[in-house]
Amino acid sequence: MSLARIYSRAQVGIQAPEVIVEVHLGNGLPAFHIVGLPEASVKEAKDRVRNALENSKFGFPDQRITVNLAPADLPKEGGRFDLAIAVGILIASDQIVCTDIERYEFYGELALNGEVRGVSAILPSVLAAKAQGRCCFLPLVNDSLASLVNGVERKAVSSIQEVWSDLLNQQPLPLNISYPEQQHSGVEFLIDLSDVKGQPGAKRVLEIAAAGGHNLLFLGPPGTGKSMLAQRMPTIMPGMSDDEALSTAALYSIIGQSVDLTNWRKRPFRNPHHTCSAVALVGGSSNPNDNYITIK
Repeated sequence: MSLARIYSRAQVGIQAPEVIVEVHLGNGLPAFHIVGLPEASVKEAKDRVRNALENSKFGFPDQRITVNLAPADLPKEGGRFDLAIAVGILIASDQIVCTDIERYEFYGELALNGEVRGVSAILPSVLAAKAQGRCCFLPLVNDSLASLVNGVERKAVSSIQEVWSDLLNQQPLPLNISYPEQQHSGVEFLIDLSDVKGQPGAKRVLEIAAAGGHNLLFLGPPGTGKSMLAQRMPTIMPGMSDDEALSTAALYSIIGQSVDLTNWRKRPFRNPHHTCSAVALVGGSSNPNDNYITIK
């Protein structure tokens, strides 16, 4: 086979659109081209994939290799397509024979020695793969976060050799599936509304707003307890639903912040400085900076 089609996912905000990694081995002088609107980090996958395959004792085709990341009008960035490109080359060169490759999706950045490194924004990709009914091959370091999605099939890998062994059924990897009863549903807070001494009227307003789902606006001079009361508002609100908790965790994974897996249903609280501008509040530029993103 000289053509392979592998499924992966891009990152566009909180969405994870499908990307088809098409790998073709053709005649001509040896070359390696990646097309489909790749950013610089994706173009550099040529060197990462080549060295990863060679150092993992795989044969690298001495042919003209063309990798197309479809759809072509969707910008691609990051190293998340490395594993999919490597698997596509192995299938196109007949080093892997897999008749049901279309039921898998692959995410992961490759090290030069063949190890699979973690990627950001793994939750949106896993959620989209679950909707498509596909099994995910993902980095081992991302597996604990992906386990928050109930019912998704996934295989955690640490190297390209493990993927090769699994697809050839030589050493199948365990199929991990999370279920609701395996999830930690409790929420723990280090602060509580009972810490506030006095302020009976303000505390009563918080309780009414939490019970009725109303908005709140705090007005008053500095030192009257506005921030102290606002910080304790999430402690009396109802717990987040599965969709709300997953959306919040997905935002954390996109901006590269860690998720407390034992307390991931805890409602977030952000306290931007009063001098923060509206532009800085939403990220500061067209490509939001993770130091300024505010989650409400």
